[in-house]
Amino acid sequence: MRSHLLNDATAEQYRRSVTEGVERVASRLASTRRPFTGVTPDELAPVIDSVDLDRPLGDSSAALDELEQVYLRDAVYFHHPRYLGHLNCPVVIPAVLGEAVLSAVNSSLDTWDQSAGGTLIERRLIDWTAGRIGLGPAADGVFTSGGTQSNLQALLLAREEAKTDDMSRLRVFSSECSHFSVQKSAKLLGLSPQAVVAIPCDRDKRLQSVVLAAELARCAAEGLVPMAIVATAGTTDFGSIDPLHEIAELAVEYGAWMHVDAAYGCGLLASPTRRHLLDGIERADSVTVDYHKSFFQPVSSSALLVKDGATLRHATYHADYLNPAPVAEAGGAAASGGLRGAVPNQVDKSLQTTRRFDALKLWMTLRVMGADGIGQLFDEVCDLAGAGWDVLAADPRYDVVVRPSLSTLVFRYIPAAVTSPEEIDRANLHARKALFASGEAVVAGTKVDGRQYLKFTLLNPETTVHDITAVLDLIAGHAEQYLGENLVHAS
Repeated sequence: MRSHLLNDATAEQYRRSVTEGVERVASRLASTRRPFTGVTPDELAPVIDSVDLDRPLGDSSAALDELEQVYLRDAVYFHHPRYLGHLNCPVVIPAVLGEAVLSAVNSSLDTWDQSAGGTLIERRLIDWTAGRIGLGPAADGVFTSGGTQSNLQALLLAREEAKTDDMSRLRVFSSECSHFSVQKSAKLLGLSPQAVVAIPCDRDKRLQSVVLAAELARCAAEGLVPMAIVATAGTTDFGSIDPLHEIAELAVEYGAWMHVDAAYGCGLLASPTRRHLLDGIERADSVTVDYHKSFFQPVSSSALLVKDGATLRHATYHADYLNPAPVAEAGGAAASGGLRGAVPNQVDKSLQTTRRFDALKLWMTLRVMGADGIGQLFDEVCDLAGAGWDVLAADPRYDVVVRPSLSTLVFRYIPAAVTSPEEIDRANLHARKALFASGEAVVAGTKVDGRQYLKFTLLNPETTVHDITAVLDLIAGHAEQYLGENLVHAS
């Protein structure tokens, strides 16, 4: 079995196996004609269940043949221009190259003695991102598994900085359109069920700062502690950006930690034309970015940035076998392999211990494409969303909710014949499911004011206005078929 270990003796076997795998994936990408096959769980589960995991195939080629049947054939392919579903982006080749390198070398980014250059590359990228945000010279941060973890760590820091022993008094303020991870984080952090205060949004789906001010005043009057205000720069459903400067002023006035969840909108940091939409983000105490959304990186690639790097100490624990406190505190050139200061152990900043070198993907992307190259791609999908808005606004079959700030469109099929709102809900829900089952396109769904809506999340620069209009026609066809069949049954 040692013949399967990756080392100097198996380097050629590694080259052949990985090359064959890459060729299989490349062939699948080149031949994919729709984003999904439409396979159902009931159809695919027996195929996977029939695999005897206790009887290995013993050969990479045979395993790849099997993989075609259990995964590659029926995978949902985000690179297809009619994948318009969730916040999943097509990925850039330099990042995939980085993924191949980091998986093979398998560095762990918790301590210097497991990663060396990987530690410094991650730190350099954190500095680069903090610079793009404008957080200042004391800023720091760490890569994470995704926006949910980044938001959790941000609120952990906010809880500790609130400096109260009575967690029942802590309150977190966020818009009603903020990501569910705000509520989830509050629960994981032991806050009370009433801790998260949802602030209503305006018609553009942005947090209403006037209401926020009133809620903060009420909080103070009741002797509660405003632990954090979470502003969203790119809501999941609408791509809306909260009024960052106004929120920052209120955070200062009430002594609250300001966190900006820019998991989606972080692509604006690289945009040659839209960076101004994030004005005010530099005033945040912490910021979440998801490179695997609008920087076109493979999952996972996210980071938490903080204005004051010292606050990351709230995530620090020392273990004698890993990052003993005396070594970390004493530092010294000998202990750190020639570096000045303390040994740069990233585990001191992270909720994770063992952690992948995900930063390498972004490093390779910047070194090949540059930040402007990433930003231009994000600009393209934002421009496409604007064109899609024009199409929807002119189409009497659809009601579109809000003009996009980023690249998301939320809309609802409305039949020409008068029918109940509940029936329209069911028609839209049916259209989404029928479209997914056909495999011709993938769209997402959400609710607005309790009603069922559909959603295009446009993150593929290869998607065209023609794709949008074609998918709208498909949706209308499925919805009309559903309503027609129901009318026949009712009569």
